[in-house]
Amino acid sequence: MLFGSALTSLGAWIYLSLFHGKFWQGGPTLKAGSSPPCAPDVAIVVPARDEAESIQSCLKSLLEQDYYGKLSVILVDDNSTDGTGDLARAVPDPHNRLIVLTGAPRPPGWSGKLWAVNQGAQEALNHIGPYGYILFTDADIMHAPQHLATLLAKAREDDLDMVSEMVALNCESSAERFLVPAFVYFFAMLYPFAWTASERSRIAGAAGGTILLRRRALERIGGIEAIRGALIDDCTLAAHVKRSGGRLYLGHSELAWSVRPYRGAKDIWEMIARTAYVQLRQSPLLLLATILGMTLIWLLPVGLALFGKGRTRKVGLLTYLVSCATFLPTLKRFGLPLWRALPLPFVAAFYMAATVGSAIDHHRGVGVRWKNRSYTDEAS
Repeated sequence: MLFGSALTSLGAWIYLSLFHGKFWQGGPTLKAGSSPPCAPDVAIVVPARDEAESIQSCLKSLLEQDYYGKLSVILVDDNSTDGTGDLARAVPDPHNRLIVLTGAPRPPGWSGKLWAVNQGAQEALNHIGPYGYILFTDADIMHAPQHLATLLAKAREDDLDMVSEMVALNCESSAERFLVPAFVYFFAMLYPFAWTASERSRIAGAAGGTILLRRRALERIGGIEAIRGALIDDCTLAAHVKRSGGRLYLGHSELAWSVRPYRGAKDIWEMIARTAYVQLRQSPLLLLATILGMTLIWLLPVGLALFGKGRTRKVGLLTYLVSCATFLPTLKRFGLPLWRALPLPFVAAFYMAATVGSAIDHHRGVGVRWKNRSYTDEAS
């Protein structure tokens, strides 16, 4: 029985390595290039709640984009208590590109962030023509001057409705070096970048830090209101765009990076727990299946490699080494030593525990606090 489980685990990794969208290779990366052949109107929407530490740097990087088309930057102050709105209004704006909105009270049925995004999107439509684009980005993201032009060039050249990038994440603290690369790796496992781009696949992923969306695609799905209660808003938006016939791109960015620090494991735990159980549609059965699947894929091989015997141990060791090998491209992307692949099963156990914690919090009605809001009440 144990040997059969070992073979099942090895078979799962053969499938994941060879037939799961080559997720472990990561996605493509856009290089800084020339401006697109034409420069359509663009409005950048930045929802911000208590982002005093980063808002001025973020807005400055957006206002200084090297883009010769019409550009507007719309900051939606989502009821901040730390002066985010005032700091935004103080940012130098020599080209009169910046608009700062004070967010209205959130109506029932909307998630907090998406209500702010919706207000920004509605304002954006007043500043772009019918062939314009909206760039949604977060208030803790910095952008190189060529970033917007590079995104537009990709969208125009490949006739894409959505261009999304996973920005470079902080990886400086011990907790970040141990846990953050695996976040990118697991995201790619859930949403293989190649499958997101494929019109033959139903998979649709996006990264909320950078989403460039064609106006016509937003209108085709019914606007942000169509996803108003979503708690995994980026991937939900991508799914709606793809189902409506839109073409997607998902990759990594060398031209945008997050400045949000995760100083300890607790911060990363809370980041995972916000949406982990939502990803499982808040289903106890899916949670149980996930626990069993992750145990088979991650914990069984290393357990057999350490404590198994004979051929069972050999199969477990082989499976463990295969799983570690798939993590190497991600470590290379982060500039980390390759030995960090060895504890990957234990990192997976951390993510599994955070997912279980997310489910426990949901069923206890406790939820996760994020930006001074209760996660379980976000869409209420």
